[in-house]
Parts: sequence; structure tokens; C-alpha cells
Amino acid sequence: MVLCACLVFPFLVRAQKPVPVLTPEKMLADAQLLKKILEANHPSLYWYNTPAQLDSGFNALLLDLQSPLSEIKYRNRLSLWVNQIACGHTTVRFSKKTAKTINQNRLAGFPLSLKVWEDSLVVLNNYLGRLGPVQRGDIVLSINGVATNRLVDTLKQFVARDGQAYNHAYQVLSNNFSDWYKGVMGMDSHYTILYKDSTGLVKTAVLENRAGTPEAWKKQLDSIRRSRQSPTDSVRSPLVVSDRPSGTRLSTRQARLLSLRQLQIDTTRRAAYLRLTGFGKGNLKRFFRQSFSALQEHQIQHLIIDLRENGGGRVNLSTRLSRYLVQAPFKIGDSVVAISRKFKYGRYIHPAWVYWWAMNLAGSKDSNGLIHYKRYEQHRYAPFTKNHFSGQLYLLQGGQTFSAATMFIATLKGQHNVTVLGEETGGGYYGNSAMHIPTIRLPQTGLRVSLPLYRLVMDAHRPKGRGILPDVDLPPVSWAIREGKDRKLLYAQQLIAEKKRGAEAPLVNKEE
Repeated sequence: MVLCACLVFPFLVRAQKPVPVLTPEKMLADAQLLKKILEANHPSLYWYNTPAQLDSGFNALLLDLQSPLSEIKYRNRLSLWVNQIACGHTTVRFSKKTAKTINQNRLAGFPLSLKVWEDSLVVLNNYLGRLGPVQRGDIVLSINGVATNRLVDTLKQFVARDGQAYNHAYQVLSNNFSDWYKGVMGMDSHYTILYKDSTGLVKTAVLENRAGTPEAWKKQLDSIRRSRQSPTDSVRSPLVVSDRPSGTRLSTRQARLLSLRQLQIDTTRRAAYLRLTGFGKGNLKRFFRQSFSALQEHQIQHLIIDLRENGGGRVNLSTRLSRYLVQAPFKIGDSVVAISRKFKYGRYIHPAWVYWWAMNLAGSKDSNGLIHYKRYEQHRYAPFTKNHFSGQLYLLQGGQTFSAATMFIATLKGQHNVTVLGEETGGGYYGNSAMHIPTIRLPQTGLRVSLPLYRLVMDAHRPKGRGILPDVDLPPVSWAIREGKDRKLLYAQQLIAEKKRGAEAPLVNKEE
């Protein structure tokens, strides 16, 4: 599996490069070392399982490591055990060398791009375009005789998650179904697809893998890259057309920033659409300041904030955005706790010294020896008075909404002028383990494991184990994918129109 969702495709079909085969001795040594490092440093190891349950799963893992395995299979088996922790920030990645090899092998694989949720698979793209029999919006019923519900249930176990918030796994699988399928199920020369087309007829198609159709694949590369939409929704439908004059070209920097964040304003309807793909890059502090100044200048009454592609980032930036919108002071969490700052096995944790300094400077030890991030536990952030937005706010969320993005929505959910639309977030509503996240490098195999150091409980009174549930649940549907409609954004626009007329908005109820 390739966890990176970048779209860097070679233009020539390459032979599949082999990945390393690991000996049982190396795999067992690294597995046992990883368990010791997690037990010594992970703050939430037993949030969702008892020590006995994790030990039982680990013993089962050891039995699976008695024969040589490829690094892909070893990573899969190790992930199944690590994912029992149910921490979305604790993930197992390939060694750097193998990750590079797998990225070079990405051209060959499953020939369909699919949207995944619960027990459903719907076609987003056919890599043969119009040449292929299976088209956008078709519902996949089985692949190589494996029913969709069974296949999804298998694949989702390999994706890290917060508690039982599996909607994150569905979104991660949707982002790159081909590589996840190949990594878990292996690669075949042909795939037998049982599917239902747009007329409701059940059909069968036999598709070659992408390496088996190089000429057709190469012809489709440019068109797919131009038309490919985020699997978060079938199409992104901006609220208004940009003020940029028609025909003007964006610079490379402008295009990059637009891919990270954008604000569009409809002065006629006094409504705006703000899209954020993360709380990290994009000079966001300045962007927020300019955006809310513009909202104030144009007397905007309705604001849609789209966080469906937002996997999180820096807490100080998500907090800053919250301060333009909240109506009462708030704090980051009820508790922000690490179990140690001694960094036992620190030579395998990188960069340990950076986080050691951070935890010693910002952390305070209590009587039980736990390390508390006191500022986040005690400091209350007041709303901004300048350019504060007090109109109607609509937050769009989904399975890819994670970490700091979940914290942002959790701060605003329940406020009288806020409506949350979409699907359950991938990030936990009760809390998560994050803040500082160094990397464990296993010495024998080179595999890398992310290690969160702080356990954050945002609100101890919230239910534990799930993401944020929306006020208006709008799950994916095949008709919207087929027709290229952004159901969630259209619903938000409908709410704005109905509220401006002083009426309650009807539900979007067109069903399959």
C-alpha cells in the first residue's frame, strides 16, 4: 500500500520492482522492540483495549511472523496489531527505500478509482475512460468474487482510526483505492467486476490491470489528471465565481495557495464560501485576517467553511480561526497529558531531542509523574472583537476531517448560529493522541511508526469512541457521484436561500 495520495505518475510502464523479503528474526526483533517503545511512551495505549487484549493480539502477530515475508506483508500484519490501539495518529509506514520502490510501481494496479463507504463501492473514474465498460456512478457489487461488504470490512482494518470512527478509513481508501487494494489483496492480471449500471442492470466486466493496458492508460493520464476530483465528494461546486478576471493565468504560487485555501464572496446574497485543506501551509494567519476583514467589509451574513479535505495541522492555527467565530471563551481541552518525557528507547525515536526540549519547557509534572501541557488545559481563548463573524455559519465535514480540524468543529458545534453538515468526522469527538508526533524507526526492517506523545481529552463529558456526528447527515449516494453534484454544498446553499426567505429548508431527499 502507498499511503501518500500524491498524483505523480510516470509516463512509461515500468516493470514492477521487487520489495525486500524479511527474515523472521528481523521481523520478530522489530515487533518486540516496537511493543516496548509503545508501552514506554504512548499516552493512550489502553484507551480502547485492555493490556490483556493487546497482548493477545501481539501473540497472534508473532505466530504470523514465523516465515519470511515481503515488507508489504509485514507492514500489513504489524498494522493490524497497531490499529488495535485505535489511535488515528499511530500509523505504520514502509521503510524509506521501499516507499520509493512502491511509488515507482504505482502505475500497475487496480483499474478503477472507487468511492468507499460502509458496505458500498461506487466508481469515480475508470482508468480507460470511455473505452471501459464500467462508468462513473456505477455501483460495484463484487470484485473477483469477493462481495463489496466483505471487501470493505477487510480493507478498513488496515487504516489507523480514532476509536470506532471508521468513516476516516472509508475516506482514506477512497483517496487511493487502487494502491490499498493492491497492497492488501495483491495484484492480478485481470479483475472480474460485478456491478450495477445507471439503469439498474446488473452486469459483469473483466478488466485488465493498468500494466496490462499501457497504451490506453497513457492516453487517459492527462484527461484523468485534469478531471480528477477529490473523493471527498464527486465535485467541488464553489459558491460563486472568483472575482479574478476571466482568462488571467495564476502564477505557480497562486495556484499552490488556491489548492490549500480559498475564499469566495457573493455580495448579492451576502454569502461566502471558505475552503481549507489543512491547518498548516498557506500563510493562514494572514489569510484569516484578510478573509474576515473582507467578510466584514461586504457585510456577509452567511459563511460556509468546507473542512472535508482538512486532515488537521497546527493547533494554534485552528484555534485562531475559532476565535473569529466563537461567541464565548474556550480552552483546548480538559486534559493534555503525556506519560513520560524521559524518552525511553530514545535512540529509535526521531527527532527525540527536539521533543524532549519541548516537553521539558512546556510540560509540568504532577504528583503522579504525568506530564501536563498546562497552557492548553487552563488558558481560555477569547473571541476576537475585530472582524468577528456573528452571522450564520455552516461547517462541512467528512471522514477526512481529522485532528485539529475536528477540534475546530468541536469548539463550535452546538453554538446557536452553527449548523454542521456532512458525515461523521474521522477525528475523535472526545479526544485524540497527538500534539507532538515523532517517528519510531525500527532498526532491523526500517519500518517507520508515528508516535503521538500527548493524550488530549477535549471534553470529558462527551461520548468516547466516535467522531463528531453532523447536525444534518448527508452520506454519499451514487446518483450524486454519477451526476457530478456536491450534495453537501448544495444543501448548505439551499439552507442559505431558505433562511433568507424566512422558511425552513426541506431535506435533500433524492434517493437511489
